Amino acid sequence: MVERILADRVREPSRTIGRGQASVNIALCKYWGKRNRELNLPFNSSLSVTLPGMDVETELLPGSGDRDEIELCGPGGTLPDDAADRVSGFLDLFRPRPDFRFRVRTRSSVPPAAGLASSAAAFASLVRALDDLFQWRLGPRELSILARLGSGSACRSMYRGVVIWHAGVRNDGMDSFAEPLNIGWEALRIGVVMISASRKGVGSRPGMDHTVETSPLFACWPETAERDLAAILGALEARDLERLGVAAECNALCMHATMIAARPPLVYWTAQTVTAMRTVWELRRAGCPVYFTIDAGPNLKLLYAAGETAAVRRAFGEIRECAPLAANE
Repeated sequence: MVERILADRVREPSRTIGRGQASVNIALCKYWGKRNRELNLPFNSSLSVTLPGMDVETELLPGSGDRDEIELCGPGGTLPDDAADRVSGFLDLFRPRPDFRFRVRTRSSVPPAAGLASSAAAFASLVRALDDLFQWRLGPRELSILARLGSGSACRSMYRGVVIWHAGVRNDGMDSFAEPLNIGWEALRIGVVMISASRKGVGSRPGMDHTVETSPLFACWPETAERDLAAILGALEARDLERLGVAAECNALCMHATMIAARPPLVYWTAQTVTAMRTVWELRRAGCPVYFTIDAGPNLKLLYAAGETAAVRRAFGEIRECAPLAANE
């Protein structure tokens, strides 16, 4: 796949340093489970919103010595060894020669491995840095496919706004890519409720594999997710918060139900997570239209209109809020 995309492009660095930047994305219709692990091909298509201000910036340089140098600055400190090994393994796809080494300097405003899609933004920014260092000048579709090889949802972090990741049907993965959708919504707000910034005990990759292999509920997940995607996309186009919130919340809970039904169960929530969910439901009963989605981690992402910000802050205290679709209006 890499050979096909790069074709006859230069394989030696064309600059002394390459730079890339990408933001985390929050899936409103989730991706969970792979039909091909090596190529990160999903069972179902998914839909996300990119969160401006929650960014990862990467600088990529030719390195020296007998191994890659990988540095992370930002919340959560240094990368664990397995994460650094994963980055080096991905870079193996692009080395001009076997003894070529890279130096990777990453600055993140998002704690790693906390269920906030930090790896998606990290691999997306790394692919942009590779494209800059080698001056390939690849198109958006090709860049999203390369990012997908590092982390599935990284293909969605290549864009701003609403992004759809087409699952595709081909075995070679060339029809599995992300693309942006031109949807604006000035009033939509997403607020991140940080339950914990600690690294989760089970990463998304092994968590997906375990769910696919052992959960009796997983068989119905891909079809459910595809129906949810259509409902969520329609709600976004209509700017209908209630339809969007109900569909996104149900999609997230269905995904977690497949994990909880795995054997043994896989639970990313904490007691505080459940308390936060109950707070959302209590707010709705009191007339405040707020909804949540949650990825493979303990932290909630709230969906609500700009006019509800004060009520949400009273209920949850400090949250990290953004208007992800205002620029597309």
